Parts: sequence; C-alpha cells; structure tokens
Amino acid sequence: MPKVFITGVGFITSIGNDAAAVGDSLRVLRHGIVRYPPFDKPEVPVKVAAPVREFQTDAEDPEDWTLPTRYRVRREVLRSMGPGSLYAWCAMQQAVADAKLAEVDVSDDGTGLYAASAGSPGILTRHVNRMHEQGVMRCPPLGIVASIAGTVQFNLVAHFKIKGASTGFSSACASSSHAAGFAFDEIALGRQRRMFVVGAEDGNVETILPFAGMRALSLNPDPDTASRPFDVARDGFVGTGGATVLVLESEDEVRRRGVTPYCEIAGWGQASDGHNVAISHPEGAGLAAAMCRALVAARVTAADLDHINAHATSTPIGDISECKALHAVLGAEAGRVAVSSTKALTGHGLSLAGAMETGFCALALRNGFIPGSAHIRQLDPAAAGLNIPRETRPIAPRVVLNNSSGFGGANVCLVLKRA
Repeated sequence: MPKVFITGVGFITSIGNDAAAVGDSLRVLRHGIVRYPPFDKPEVPVKVAAPVREFQTDAEDPEDWTLPTRYRVRREVLRSMGPGSLYAWCAMQQAVADAKLAEVDVSDDGTGLYAASAGSPGILTRHVNRMHEQGVMRCPPLGIVASIAGTVQFNLVAHFKIKGASTGFSSACASSSHAAGFAFDEIALGRQRRMFVVGAEDGNVETILPFAGMRALSLNPDPDTASRPFDVARDGFVGTGGATVLVLESEDEVRRRGVTPYCEIAGWGQASDGHNVAISHPEGAGLAAAMCRALVAARVTAADLDHINAHATSTPIGDISECKALHAVLGAEAGRVAVSSTKALTGHGLSLAGAMETGFCALALRNGFIPGSAHIRQLDPAAAGLNIPRETRPIAPRVVLNNSSGFGGANVCLVLKRA
C-alpha cells in the first residue's frame, strides 16, 4: 500500500499555540495547568484545569471574544463557531502554512477532512434555554451548527472550501485517533491524496466539569501535581481544550511538492473492550489487542518500538489497565521501550487527545527526542518493570506508538516511523 506521511501540524494547546512553543514545552516538561478561576467557588470541588492561553472565549456573543493578533476572523465566520471551532480554525491556518500548501491544494477534490469534537455544550445549553424561555424564533439561526458535535468539520469544510471526503468521529477520547486512522485509509487506498485530521474541544466549564460527577477529575488543587499519570497518588484527570490539525499526504504528493515530512504513519489498529460503558477493561484486553493490530498493520514488532505515548490520563483505574496492556504486548521489551504520558503536561483533551498527541509524536520524531512523564513522585506498583522516563531524553526515536482509549472501551493505536 502507498505510504502516508504527516507533512504539517498546527497547535492551539495549553502548552503552546504553535509547533515551536509546544516542542519547547515537551522538551523541558513545562505544563499548562493552572488554578482555574471559573472553578474558584465553594460548591466546585475541582480547582484546576489546563486552558489555552491568549484566547478569551467566555462571552456569550462571539463578537466579544478576543484572540491573538496574528489571527483575523470575519464576523460572519465567527457566528457559526464555538470556542473549539475557533481554535481549530487557527490551528488549520498553521497546518496549511506548515505543510506549504497552496489554496488550490486545500480546495481540491483529492483533499478531505476528518474531525473530532464533542461540540460546544455551553452554546447548546444557552440555545436550548433561550428556546424554552423566549421562544423558538428568538434562537440564533446558527446556534445549531455552532454547538452540535459536527461543528468543527461544518466550519472548516465550509470556510476552507474542502471538496474531498469529510465527516466527524464520535468515540469519546479515541475520536481524533479514529479520525487519523480512517484518514490514513483514505490515502492508502487511493481515495484521497491529502487529508486534514482535526481534534478540538472548548476546554471550558461546560466541557470539563461534568466529569466531576463521574468522579473522574482530580480534586488535587496543586497545578504542579494534579495530573500525574502512573503515580501511586494520582486521583483523576485534569481537563483541557484547544485544537490540533495534522496534514496527511500520500507519498506521491510529498514527492510532487518536494516537502520534507515530519514522519510516516505506518499503520493503525483498533479494538473494543466489550466490558463497561465507562471503565477500562481491568486487564487492558481491548487496548492490548489494538496495539497488536497496529503493530501487525505497520509490519513492526515490539522489538522495533522506541517510544510509546501512553493514553494514561492519571485516573486510578485507567492507568493500571494500560500498564497491564503494555506488559502483555511488550513482553521482554517492557524494560527497554520508553513509555510516557504527555497528559502530565497538557491534561486530558478528551476527543482532542489523539490528534494532539499524534502531533507531539510527530515533533519528537522530526526533532529527535522522547518526552518524559512528568510529576511522578512514587511510581505505581502496576507500572513496575516498564521503562517510564521522568525527564525528556535527547534520543531520536525511529518507531513510535500512540495509544488512545474512549468510553465504551474503544481503543485506537497509531504507529509512526521516522521519515
């Protein structure tokens, strides 16, 4: 099958709003977690989050939002956007420029876009409340397309004039990894020459705080230790938002355009736990199966792996499940392959996580480093025997595996190779 490469990236994240800033944060393990002012209420037990910087999107009217001066969004464009769509719009501009794409490349029958987002619960809540309180005809005409789960692809496909395949994916925290996997298939099977892969989330009160009711969020008020995957004292994840856009292209397009790719996507795999609607399989069975399928698809083995970007969100149950899956798949290689979770720095981006962390892997492969797993003070016994670096290593990985898991036991793994 034809090879597929990542040729461009764009980031709006809690650890940086472009590739250079994100790469620097990954190297020095600079996290983006803060005491979050909207949570500073006695009735809210959660106190920290990892918001994006330089954007203010709390106002009900998008025309009152503020964003970095490098971006200009027309009023008629903003009307159909939630915060996540705005972040994606900005990351898309970065990715197009980074991949050196001309307008004719973007708006072409051979270019498609797959996206993942939970939509904008805050806007949807206001929209529904207004409908009940003031009447149906007092609702904003674009309230639906600005708020429901497809809002990211609706906006990007329209405003960037995408003419190829487009759709959205909804598998919770595995969503944007599913988008990347199926985008890979579109290119490898010859259906498209180029695909944009987008993950985006609002990352505000309405998208983060409902997880407190599941007892899934960290109640640790210290930003420096709240997100600590694999640590024995971890107590839940820290919520974040933002957007990442990846440009995937065929080998023929890379050669035709003469661009240098970040890395190759060598293959991917998926499997389901068949266990519980919200809790990972206790032995990590589905994730182990997805990893094995990804390795087979990429024609590599555990002995070829140098680094695994773990899904590990810093929840007590989820991290243990993943540790068991890693031991099962790595076997004798468990003590050699470096395993780390960048969620210690960013928090958990929900449906954004897969695309964002694939972007992190792309930076590591191009720039020659392996991110450390921050904030570990005492390693959980379940992680014993795994090679979990506490600091970033100046080692150039050749083959990297990125794990994602979502509600219902959806597991997706992507294999990336140095280009």
